[in-house]
Amino acid sequence: MTDLFEGGMEDLWSIAVVLLQVWLSVMIGLIMIPAMFGFSLGVTSVYIQILVKILEWATLRIQRGHREQPTLPVPAPLPNGLIQREGGSMEQEMGELRRYRTQSISRGEFALSDSFYFYRKGLESIVDDQVTQRFSSEELVSWNLLTRTNHNFHYISLRLTIIWGLGVIIRYCVLFPLRCVITLAIIGLSWLVIGTTLVGFLPKNRVKTWLSELVHLMCYRICARGLSATIQYHNKENKPQKGGICVANHTSPIDIVILANDGCYAMVGQCHGGLMGVIQRSMVRSCPHVWFERSEMRDRHAVTSRLRAHVAAKTNLPILIFPEGTCINNTSVMMFKKGSFEIGGTIYPVAIKYDPRFGDAFWNSAKYNMVSYLLRMMTSWAIVVNVWYLPPMTREEGEDAAQFANRVKSAIAHQGGLLDMAWDGSLKRDKVKEEFKEQQQKMYSSMVVGKKHSS
Repeated sequence: MTDLFEGGMEDLWSIAVVLLQVWLSVMIGLIMIPAMFGFSLGVTSVYIQILVKILEWATLRIQRGHREQPTLPVPAPLPNGLIQREGGSMEQEMGELRRYRTQSISRGEFALSDSFYFYRKGLESIVDDQVTQRFSSEELVSWNLLTRTNHNFHYISLRLTIIWGLGVIIRYCVLFPLRCVITLAIIGLSWLVIGTTLVGFLPKNRVKTWLSELVHLMCYRICARGLSATIQYHNKENKPQKGGICVANHTSPIDIVILANDGCYAMVGQCHGGLMGVIQRSMVRSCPHVWFERSEMRDRHAVTSRLRAHVAAKTNLPILIFPEGTCINNTSVMMFKKGSFEIGGTIYPVAIKYDPRFGDAFWNSAKYNMVSYLLRMMTSWAIVVNVWYLPPMTREEGEDAAQFANRVKSAIAHQGGLLDMAWDGSLKRDKVKEEFKEQQQKMYSSMVVGKKHSS
């Protein structure tokens, strides 16, 4: 009996070793080697095409099920994934209120009915304000067979339930082990630390620069393949150049991985300890990144001086900055902080837009920690994203930093098909600035008493 038990254990161990060897072979052959050399075997593109067909079939089946059972919810097409109200200026909307008055009101008079405009705006903001919408997951036009996006549709028919169940098995039992965030993170980060440290010992010359960029590209490409990322880069002739500043809208922490797959950037951030500190110190040995001590981060003048000195050296990598300062839910671009636009030099705008059908790339840091977020990403269908390089922009004569920032933001929003929002993304944590209140007061004052008197 003992010999039989030991023989069975040896067989199980042999099977486990074979499975591990097969798994490692797939990881190295299909993910790591193609990623390191920047080419694709075409497996992901075929997988995406099959997935699109399945999602289209599921949408048609849901619509047919809704006709058969009208009580079931059905996804409705929404512009940019959000319900939008028809916009109008303060003067137009108050004009509508005044039109129903029995007596006419001249421009220079106050009307009690004007207060209803502010009451309505206040109630709308409480019920569903424009800022809060940008920090919740994007509403989908159709169901993408993920329980986390809707848990009602898979009860419509037996076939749809079977497809949904197979999807759960494929995502958690096939895709997740292949992506294996822990293994790929260890491989990618270890390669980054070891490679940049070794390159750091070389004298400063073209060979060192080339090797440093190669190490960075390999690391980020391994991480992107681990997420099953399919990235389309458009207008590559506008790619950020050395000595410039790359600014982009911000949806997810993986925005850096997405952009760094196609070129190297100098990172900007605060110095950390522990593992992050080891990575930062190794990276800065091979090429100039801009890391600040905590005390320096509070000194705006010191930050601007460091960044301006980096940009002045035309051989330095372009700085990568996300001026929104927080992650937005892939539907909008919110106010850009003007600090990045006070440095001077050339701005290279980049628009990033994720396809929400295959997974929600938005990181809601108030709801999910980094581990939970990565788990959701690794068990999504895929990460499909479009990146547009916009023509370089410079500050025009007579234009201040805030106006320049708004012009760049509008260009990014237009190219990415995103909503151009004037609000500051930090409003999800802070109160409304007094200047915004004053702006509304001035607008009403100029409407009632005229621009000359209000000025």
